[in-house]
Amino acid sequence: MAVRQRRCGGGALAVCALAVAGVMAVGTGCAGAGPGADGGGGGGTGRRAVAGSGGTDDPAAVVRRAADVLAGAGCAETRTSMETAAGGTRVTIRGEGAYDFRRQLGRIKVVLPKDAAGAGGHRPITELLAPGALYMKNRGAGVPDDKWVRIDTTGLEDGNLVTGGVTDPMAAAELLRGADGVTYRGRTELAGVAVRHYRGVADIGRAARAASPSARGALAAAAKGFSVDAVPFDVYLDDEGLVRKVRHRFSFATEGPAVTVVSTMLLYGFGIPVSVRLPADADIYTGRIQQGRSGPETP
Repeated sequence: MAVRQRRCGGGALAVCALAVAGVMAVGTGCAGAGPGADGGGGGGTGRRAVAGSGGTDDPAAVVRRAADVLAGAGCAETRTSMETAAGGTRVTIRGEGAYDFRRQLGRIKVVLPKDAAGAGGHRPITELLAPGALYMKNRGAGVPDDKWVRIDTTGLEDGNLVTGGVTDPMAAAELLRGADGVTYRGRTELAGVAVRHYRGVADIGRAARAASPSARGALAAAAKGFSVDAVPFDVYLDDEGLVRKVRHRFSFATEGPAVTVVSTMLLYGFGIPVSVRLPADADIYTGRIQQGRSGPETP
């Protein structure tokens, strides 16, 4: 297996690490009690864990157990956005898909803006998320259309918190285990769902030490790779303690202007069936991958 990552600035920060490897095919299905009310937010049926807060529990404790609540809830649909700002330039990458929090497997279609994709008209990239791995299809850069690229996320400097243009939904929740200085900001509403708003700062190293075993490797890599361990966040939990929205603000020190990446994840439709099948060995690309339109290739 070969893994290469480089620090990138501006719009090229996300989707800049590539790897090639083989993996066994794995399937998963998530059967809840039924889908949420609608794709815009949903009532969220099929939930199995409750984290009461009413604003009276310790805010940090409420936020830190968000990952456990999601694992108990099972599957959900998700929409993501990742905005990169460097100097005066802002680039936004968007994604949409579904995730199984019990098995920590997901499928998300990522849409790149033209200036981040190089030549305009790049097809959406399909990403499969799994513990310790990220699979990408329609990646371009010389990869055949019918092949996947596999990245070992435990070898990435950011643990795949920003590399793929999508923060893995479970990693986003696991990062909240490192929450500190949390304040309760009051009640509001998201897509018709009553939520409680919390704000604080997550320490990546603390989150890695408290993370579930399957998420620990990637977060530990991020704790070593990020120049700034403190990640400010805003999270919105419904009355059962389920994350409905979380926004993290990552900072990178570079040789040029400082880079800020704002990653936002929305969750809805809890309990929907989600099926993810990871690629077989024969479907993994093992050739050379171009690093840029005129740059070197990675073996």
